[in-house]
Amino acid sequence: MCGRVYLKTNLEGLLRAFGFAERGGVETIANQFPRYNGAPTLTYPIIIRDVIRDPDLFGPVFVSARWGLIPSWTKDPKAGRPLVNVRSDTIASKFRSSYQRRRCLVPIDGFFEWKDIHGTGKDKQPYAIAMKTGEPFCLAGIWESWRNPDTDEDIRTFAIVTTDANAMMADIHDRMPVILHPDDYERWLSPEPEAPNLMKPFPPELMTMWKIGSKVGSPKNDTPDILDPVD
Repeated sequence: MCGRVYLKTNLEGLLRAFGFAERGGVETIANQFPRYNGAPTLTYPIIIRDVIRDPDLFGPVFVSARWGLIPSWTKDPKAGRPLVNVRSDTIASKFRSSYQRRRCLVPIDGFFEWKDIHGTGKDKQPYAIAMKTGEPFCLAGIWESWRNPDTDEDIRTFAIVTTDANAMMADIHDRMPVILHPDDYERWLSPEPEAPNLMKPFPPELMTMWKIGSKVGSPKNDTPDILDPVD
């Protein structure tokens, strides 16, 4: 699964790192980044395929979205929990419309996962996971737009796609987010109805992970020392 991420790169840095996408209107959330302990329900910059200037021209664009998918047909979002993750093996059947029409890229610098040391759920060791290069990268996601009937406001939300753990991640968890190679960004955003072969474990030799302290357990702790390694 993937329930916590970090973006130590500020918004301007993310816009430069993924310069193939138009800037959109994400400057309004610039003061929320860097974010060292990003949890669901918060707003993030994501990249979607959308109309830009010309109705006949489709291309990638940065937009803001809340983490926690609310399907468009939902009448009362409080009645159920927004979906933080969706599984790659059931996405085509359970979220067919979003998967085929509303795929997105979720730029991050890294994510966190907890290892259940004794298998009891009571003693967990948190880890930070990132690219060996230290560069930001993109997770695969899907998005939806839900209209609040009380305010008539359109709320964009997203969920992160997960797959089986690779050899590195398997030491701490059996699932991991789908990390996309830069060469696959365009295809994930394309109108191609399905892209099952992109939803696979990322090569472990390109990644790194390290133990961190328990401070990461509370999203209120949002400082750079969250990422400090511990013995």
